[in-house]
Amino acid sequence: MSLSDPIADMLTRIRNAYRARRETVNVRASKICEGISQVLKTEGYISDYDRIDDGKQGILRVQLKYGPRGELVFVEMKRISTPGRRVYSRTEELPRPLNGMGISIISTSMGVMSDRQCRQENVGGEVLCTVS
Repeated sequence: MSLSDPIADMLTRIRNAYRARRETVNVRASKICEGISQVLKTEGYISDYDRIDDGKQGILRVQLKYGPRGELVFVEMKRISTPGRRVYSRTEELPRPLNGMGISIISTSMGVMSDRQCRQENVGGEVLCTVS
């Protein structure tokens, strides 16, 4: 089975696992998915992630994070740039989900970053998704 959009698949698996109150979720590994996982970990939306070698592509095991009373850490994960419609933004035009309370994940020439990091480094790029 070929997968045309691994980022959308990753976000969907994480959303579904959160709604089912799972502790971990397995995602097909790729450099871009690992970068997104690193940004989610840095921003506090997931606890941790591990790359597991299975002799093929590999697997990312994402450990999900919940609030102190079991509430969800985020409300919405939305894919912005798709294979059929790429969305690029300059530093000044980067989206601010929930007026800065959420994050946008951006693929830049310096790697995958959050919108806050992009503003600090003054770089733009492809807007992959938003988390709010």
